[in-house]
Amino acid sequence: MPRVKRGTHHVKRRRNILKKTKGMMWGRKSKLKLAITAELKAGKYAYRDRRRKKRDFRRLWTVRLNAALRPHGVSYSRFIAALKTAGVELDRKVLSAIAKDHPAVFDAILKSLHMPTHA
Repeated sequence: MPRVKRGTHHVKRRRNILKKTKGMMWGRKSKLKLAITAELKAGKYAYRDRRRKKRDFRRLWTVRLNAALRPHGVSYSRFIAALKTAGVELDRKVLSAIAKDHPAVFDAILKSLHMPTHA
């Protein structure tokens, strides 16, 4: 049986790993041993942060809503409870966008909930 040299597979694997680490600093962009660990770690962080991004944005929407509600003397938790009892199906993302970009519309939503405000 003839001997099979696997040079092409080795080169292809190395090329693909170095392609993923392009733009990294020091030896991580050119040295295979460092590039493999850098690529694995980068992939792990990317996977984790794709989930983390959802968490961070929900926190941002909550903060924006709370900041828009405080001048009216309403807390975030009471506002969300009032939305649920009124059967309003707008999510926090949409509500925070309305509060940020269209304050008059947000005030109308707040008035339609019949909540006691201090403003």
